[in-house]
Amino acid sequence: MITYKTFILLPGLETNTYLFWDGITKQAAIIDPALPSQELSDFITDQGLAINYIINTHGHADHIGGNSFFHNQFNAPVCIHADDAEMLISSKLNLSAYLEYEMMPTKADLLLDENSELLLGNERIKIIHTPGHTKGGICLLIDNLLFSGDTLFYLDIGRTDLPGGNYEALLSSIRKKLIILPDDTVVLPGHGPASTIGIEKLNNPYL
Repeated sequence: MITYKTFILLPGLETNTYLFWDGITKQAAIIDPALPSQELSDFITDQGLAINYIINTHGHADHIGGNSFFHNQFNAPVCIHADDAEMLISSKLNLSAYLEYEMMPTKADLLLDENSELLLGNERIKIIHTPGHTKGGICLLIDNLLFSGDTLFYLDIGRTDLPGGNYEALLSSIRKKLIILPDDTVVLPGHGPASTIGIEKLNNPYL
């Protein structure tokens, strides 16, 4: 059974960093570590978890700022879609050059695509390529949990006015790949509160 916990490591941008794990094997993954965090590191240690993956839903600085810290702490591979991999090592592409904090670049260890699946204990993590916010944006589906990054938010969608953004591509990604999921699928976005696919179908003004 998968358990998850949300951490807000970058309050200024309210980025959701997720830790989720298989309760039987204690194998775990971190999604979008926004910044280094001793609190999160201590929680992982206290729970006796083994970090198998550090997964970035896309390559913007507010979702990758803790990659180096957690990679060094737990020797876990950094995973991102191939189309966003270059963003991990370019301060201009990941936009950290325009923010108020410096970020240690960490290259990708594992490149993901639409056909990728990651094993986490007894569970499989399905990778869903959802370009639009960035070219290599992805969502992660595991059981009935959809970690949607900056693709789909509660009653909103990701912005498309940054480099690599494409409004029509984003809408197509959501309509063809996400809204077809069961209504009770829990949507866990990169920012803001959780939702469900059913709620988004009925109430999201963009859909």
